[in-house]
Amino acid sequence: MEGVDPNAVAELHPDELEKKQRVLFGRLDNLPALSSKIVRIFISSTFTGIDNIIFTLLFCDSETHGKFWVLTLFSDTTLERNSLMENVYPKVKEYCREKHGLEFQVVDMRWGIRDEATDDHMTTHLCMQEIDNCQRLSMGPSFIVFLGQKYGYRPLPTHILAKEFDILREVAKNVVSELELLDQWYRRDDNSVPAYYILQPISSIFQHFNNKRSQRLQEIDQGLWWETFGKLQKIIRKSSQVLFITKKIDREQMHNYFMSVTEREVERGILKAKNVEDHCLAYIREIININTALLRLAGKFVDLAARSVDGEAQKLLKTLRDEKLQKVLSPQNMIRFTVEWNGLEGLNSETHKEYFEQFCEHFHKNVIRLVDKAMTKHERLGSDRVYTEPLQHLHTCHNFCSVFQGREEVVECIHQYVVGASKEPLVLCGESGCGKTSLMAKAASQVIDWLPAKSNPVLIIRFLGTTPGSSSIIPLLSSLCHQVAYIFEQPAEEVPDDLAQLAQHFKRLLVLATAEKPVVVFLDSLDQLSGTYGAHTLTWLPVILPDHVRLIVSTLPNYYNILDTLKTLVEAKENFVPVLPLGQNLSSTIIKSWLKNANRNVTDEQWVVVNEAISLCNLPLFVKLVFDEICRWKSYTSLKQTTLAPSIHDCIIKMYERIELQHGKMLVSHALGYITASKSGLSEAELEDLLSLDDKILNDVYQYHLPPVRRIPPLLWTRIRGDLPEYLSEREADGVNVIFWYHRQFIDAAKERYFKNLNFVSEIHSNIAEYFLGTWGGGTPKPFEYSELQRQRFFLDETKSEADRKVPLQPVVFYNEQGEVIRYNLRKLGELPYHLVRSHRYDDLYDTVLFNYKWLHAKLSSLPLQSVLADFEDLLDHVYDKDVKLIADAIRLSSSILGHYPQMIGTQITGRLLPYYALNPKIRSLIEQCDTDGLHNCALVPAHHCLHTPSGPLQFSLEGHPFAPFGIAATSDARYLVTASNKVIIWELSQGVIFRDMNLGLTGIMSSLAISPNDKYAVTFTNYNKVAVISIKTGDFWVICPDTKNTVEGTTVSNTHIGIWMGTEWALFTIEGAFVSKFASELKMPFVNVDLSFDDKIYTIVKSGAEGDSEMALEVQDKSISPFEFHSAIALTKDKQTLYTCIEISDNAVAVYDRDGSTWKYNRTLGENVDTVFSLTASSDKNYLIATVALGYKLWDLKNDKMRELRLPSSIRNIPTKNLSSLVVFTKGNQFVVAGVRKNLYVWDVKQGNIVKTLDAHFGRIIALVSVHVGCNVVISSSMDKTIKVWNFDKILEDVHPIDHLERPIETVELALEPGICVTSSRNTVVVWSLETGRIVKAFPSNSRSAIITHAVVTSNGEYIVSAESGSIVFWNMEKEKAIKVIQCGDIQWLTLNEGCTRVITSAKATSGKGMCCSHSVPEGEQIFKFEYTVKKYRKPVVTKDGLFLAVPAVDKSGDVIGVYHSKTGTHLYNLQLKYNNYIDYSHLVPMPHDGNQIAVIDKDKGNILDLKKKALLRSTRRWNGCVTQNGKIGIFAPAWGGLQLIEIKHGKTVRTLIPKVAEGVFSVKVMFTKNDKHVVYYHSGHRTIRVFRVADGKMIANFKAHADVKCLVGDDIGTSLVMSAVDGSLTVLTLADPGDEASQELIKSLPSRQMTKPSASGKTANGDLIQATSSLGTALQVARFGKKLAN
Repeated sequence: MEGVDPNAVAELHPDELEKKQRVLFGRLDNLPALSSKIVRIFISSTFTGIDNIIFTLLFCDSETHGKFWVLTLFSDTTLERNSLMENVYPKVKEYCREKHGLEFQVVDMRWGIRDEATDDHMTTHLCMQEIDNCQRLSMGPSFIVFLGQKYGYRPLPTHILAKEFDILREVAKNVVSELELLDQWYRRDDNSVPAYYILQPISSIFQHFNNKRSQRLQEIDQGLWWETFGKLQKIIRKSSQVLFITKKIDREQMHNYFMSVTEREVERGILKAKNVEDHCLAYIREIININTALLRLAGKFVDLAARSVDGEAQKLLKTLRDEKLQKVLSPQNMIRFTVEWNGLEGLNSETHKEYFEQFCEHFHKNVIRLVDKAMTKHERLGSDRVYTEPLQHLHTCHNFCSVFQGREEVVECIHQYVVGASKEPLVLCGESGCGKTSLMAKAASQVIDWLPAKSNPVLIIRFLGTTPGSSSIIPLLSSLCHQVAYIFEQPAEEVPDDLAQLAQHFKRLLVLATAEKPVVVFLDSLDQLSGTYGAHTLTWLPVILPDHVRLIVSTLPNYYNILDTLKTLVEAKENFVPVLPLGQNLSSTIIKSWLKNANRNVTDEQWVVVNEAISLCNLPLFVKLVFDEICRWKSYTSLKQTTLAPSIHDCIIKMYERIELQHGKMLVSHALGYITASKSGLSEAELEDLLSLDDKILNDVYQYHLPPVRRIPPLLWTRIRGDLPEYLSEREADGVNVIFWYHRQFIDAAKERYFKNLNFVSEIHSNIAEYFLGTWGGGTPKPFEYSELQRQRFFLDETKSEADRKVPLQPVVFYNEQGEVIRYNLRKLGELPYHLVRSHRYDDLYDTVLFNYKWLHAKLSSLPLQSVLADFEDLLDHVYDKDVKLIADAIRLSSSILGHYPQMIGTQITGRLLPYYALNPKIRSLIEQCDTDGLHNCALVPAHHCLHTPSGPLQFSLEGHPFAPFGIAATSDARYLVTASNKVIIWELSQGVIFRDMNLGLTGIMSSLAISPNDKYAVTFTNYNKVAVISIKTGDFWVICPDTKNTVEGTTVSNTHIGIWMGTEWALFTIEGAFVSKFASELKMPFVNVDLSFDDKIYTIVKSGAEGDSEMALEVQDKSISPFEFHSAIALTKDKQTLYTCIEISDNAVAVYDRDGSTWKYNRTLGENVDTVFSLTASSDKNYLIATVALGYKLWDLKNDKMRELRLPSSIRNIPTKNLSSLVVFTKGNQFVVAGVRKNLYVWDVKQGNIVKTLDAHFGRIIALVSVHVGCNVVISSSMDKTIKVWNFDKILEDVHPIDHLERPIETVELALEPGICVTSSRNTVVVWSLETGRIVKAFPSNSRSAIITHAVVTSNGEYIVSAESGSIVFWNMEKEKAIKVIQCGDIQWLTLNEGCTRVITSAKATSGKGMCCSHSVPEGEQIFKFEYTVKKYRKPVVTKDGLFLAVPAVDKSGDVIGVYHSKTGTHLYNLQLKYNNYIDYSHLVPMPHDGNQIAVIDKDKGNILDLKKKALLRSTRRWNGCVTQNGKIGIFAPAWGGLQLIEIKHGKTVRTLIPKVAEGVFSVKVMFTKNDKHVVYYHSGHRTIRVFRVADGKMIANFKAHADVKCLVGDDIGTSLVMSAVDGSLTVLTLADPGDEASQELIKSLPSRQMTKPSASGKTANGDLIQATSSLGTALQVARFGKKLAN
């Protein structure tokens, strides 16, 4: 949805601005025309008959020759039209689609016309209709005429006004035969008002005219017809001339009987059209020296009569061509060509090749010119979805209003609601076809009149399902939000993209309505909304309306439970208005009114039939169908033919039957089948293409002649559509105008009639799929077979042939000449998967959609993520496929990233699914595409399995909270999960998507959350004593501020009330927030818990003992039950009939008490227990009880009181909490006990008490845990890491592919590429990782529990590690896995290896104001040197590139200096004073990589390069941060506030801007060059993204979204890998594979994770489960070789 940018609004012309204002305010008068997505051109040329054949009647000398027929093939402009079809139309079609996103259609009615079209004389009428359609729809050119020297076919008038026909008849009555002929062929129709005489169908008199089964009889009748045609034409023209001479008719009336079809078209398309310069072209061709002696040949190009040129026709042509057209068209739009006559053929494509080339070139150029001109003129408003979407619905409203009659009582109900005081929506409900939509339209049209004249009402109308923008919930809400935002001058950029925030934003915008600017919203047909995103649950619908807002909705009663849902949301019963059938009397009145408006009537006998029908059914849709049927009746139609079906369904079936009979069942069933089978409708161009690819249709159409191009003649579909008045609606889908059934009843009837044969259904879907696959597009000929009858009839040698069907290619993405994406093929993305599933073409679905990287990336880039998942779910609804499920679940797990970073699809798929690479061919194929095609979108590729796989219990990882979500709760029906941090998010639990994202505007963090038993409300509170109540289904919320000086400790909620406890008091409020009463503890004891029970009692727990003890008491507020004293813990059953607790007399043993009237009666004690109990948790079915103790849990089976110990691992302990709860739950059916301790979830089997699984759930402490059993079996955990994890316990025992990570963040990373390992340090551990697998190889914990590890380095051969921990350096032997030396060195801040990894140099903070450097041998640990130096502010030393100098930041009497030491001996060489110009305090030193004598001193403004040998400042480079290429020439400027530039070190000039100066906030950034200097790597902590730029051209080749905050980022020595560590303790190796380097793909192929390695003897594979790094050294060396190839 495009936003409303104030600057964009300023660009609108004043008239455009006014137009937009009127549309968005909902004004229905003077509606602007709809913007078009089509270039639709009517091609007119001389027209002389059927199937490109004409019969020319020649009147010769009767004495010598008599009267005879000459048959000549029609070919006046055939060659031109064929040239355009072959050479121009495809190019224009491609241009329009790729440049402007427009459909291109040509309406050429001059070919493929069958005898049926002549039979009913409808051709001319249909041509006029099509011209009107082109003028209405076309963007740019709409009418192009080709004129030669032939005036063309002059048909008989099909309708003649009765009074005019009577006087024509009067003239003809002197010749009896002529009068009889007129009376035979023209019959008076008194059902037409005024009456007309109608030319009768030819076959009604010449019965064999269409009889193709008997060619001889057909030829006889066709000859008779054309003879009769000539006689009728002569009679009518002669009579009209007499009438003109006698001044009974004027010249124009007379000319009507002489006019050719071509002139009639030109008159309609040009002479009477508006803005012809923008829409019309005329091409005039003159052939010089036509040899009229060759009658048969000359007759193709000039009108002949009596064996010579027809002077009358030539005169009429000259007037049209040289006078009328020249008056209205400029020379630019009226183009003339002159060609010489060719003796053999007159016009020949070879002889006149130059002419045809010029003609085609000129045609192409002019059409493109007019299209571009139109797009330039209309692109501002025409491309503004904020404007075009409401405009479409206003037009729909206007159309419905134009035929509305009656129903005053329902309209009055809506009137009273609009002007009344109701705060809830009004609901219209009624069965299909009852007229709800017309009522909504009529009411909407009157809103302006109903409201006060001084107000400026905002009328918002949506007829749901009639446009793509109103067919699913997210586009609908987005459109509504943008419209309201524009009206009330709110920023469009604040309109969110996801459903949850959209729903809230819409409600916030409605609050802006005022008495001066009230808002009335009409949402018709809620049942037509797609069910995706839970639209049918109506949780997005505003239920409590702000002042000055009214909302009217309509729905069917029995679809998707929408009406039932509305009845639960809308409490006012009077707000439900049933829409009933019209009744017979009103139906009759409406039909009469419609007939009057249509200038029609019916006879009395016919009225009897009508009344009988509407007595059986009087639903508005049925009445409309009846009206359309009787409009076809003539007054002379026999009663046998004037029958009406008794129901809507039967009416529609009867209409289909009639159309089949008229146009052929094969053609109709396929055409309507394609429309019905489509997902969102078909454009007319698409339908014509589909019919042109359907050889069953073409063989049926072309039984009796061969076409010039093997395509369906446009006229055939036009005729069918002409017989479906208003039942096919136009709407927009995927940026294209499409046609689809106007009403659900037509879909149902079409499916019943055409889709009973499942093979036919599959074939139709397969044909549509093949079309969108583009199999036969772009000139690829499609094979076909002639029938045996065709082979014989047309003297063909072969039955097999092939032909280009002139259909377009179907790329997923359209690119411009520069290779940039112009747009996505939304039609293909939307339709193709739908049809592949339904045609059972699963292999094609796998190859082109579900396992196709380009498809997935394109769809994620252009459509919501849910639409991508919908393709997978659609297949899984039809057939189960494990690999499909894996991909879908992987995308679902990645949804939080892919929703904003679609380019990450490759890395997410690869990172999650690499464990399946070897054994799952379809997944392997997709990963290989990610490794090749995916590089163009993100050149950082996971080298190993690094993200959670979709197998196993993890169902969703929900991200969206900026702070830890302490409050989580699920509704009792498991539909929604509500979570709270500093905001509240409501999730669709089944989908794992955000349903509402609510920023309540409250300060502080919300601490807990409770949901009312009826699932209507969620209650939470903040640490600032604010209590928020949220309506889950509507998204409304309100805040309660308790009047207390104490801190709010907790809340509880019933269906009607809220309890809030605060220290020694608690308060009761209504659910609406009204204060009821406050209660204080009698003994001033603090409340621990308050429970508003279902039994209308209020249970409270108070702390009855001293501050340090655990004594408590359970009380009932009304004192109906005696207080009960206990200690430590308590658990009550849900029915409050049983409690479990610890009492003083039994110490820590758990006792059971049952409620007995007003007291609690002792039942039993559950065995012995000496451990202190922290909390108790009972299962909902009273079968089990869990006690939380320090070392784990104790589980009692209450059926036999047996106890099982559920022990935690030895190093893990439970810690008591302030409240009475613990993070432990039962799964569904009490199968497992799940406990959240620290970062892990521990799972025990209830029956055996064994720990069956430890889930590495979070990288932050788990803070909340809930279990959900209804319709699922999930446990939900939330953590300090801000994530919420949903665990499916039906899959708890499934194998998972583990990912190693540490408990604490990794602080340092060091690489040893030779052995292929990496060494990291965290707070208490040094860990060795395999760079091939990302798995931990070895771990070296700190020497003591209190020691803190700060650094670790590894020798290049991987044999030794040196770490720094709490004042010591520790030498580790890798092979022996033990410390071999520990040396005290003080507070170490820095260490590095030197002299080929045989020395380690450390720097430490010594005594006050001192620093100390030491050097020790590796691995012996012998001290080489040690010295102290003076510091004022500690900074890390550096060793120069050649390892010779040790530069130490220090101070002396002169101030800041660099102490220069010999790095091998520790000898102090000198102090280099920092007294250069503009010296300021600096942050760090950098050794220059190209010169062993140079270092750089980096301050906040510049980098200062010092030569240690020359003891001098070489230069200062402004803005340089110290990062520099290996040659020392190019540096980086990357300020924390945003932007990234390459700068020249020598002069400080900007070489290239990689990221412009944009306001991204002040965040930490990490930036570096890769070691081969080919790329710049930039990490932004605010975005959590790693961006990689190519140094050569500045192009960004990766924008990688990290899964967690990055702690360290290092590159390898050859510039082909990055190693990333994160705060979650994980380590990820990313291969940098620049798509511009040919060797990149080979590099990825060489990775161990991409090898088809079978499991080794140890059972571990190279695809992510390998632990021993040394087992694949050969592969590591192979990778290194490819890396060096890239580096060079």
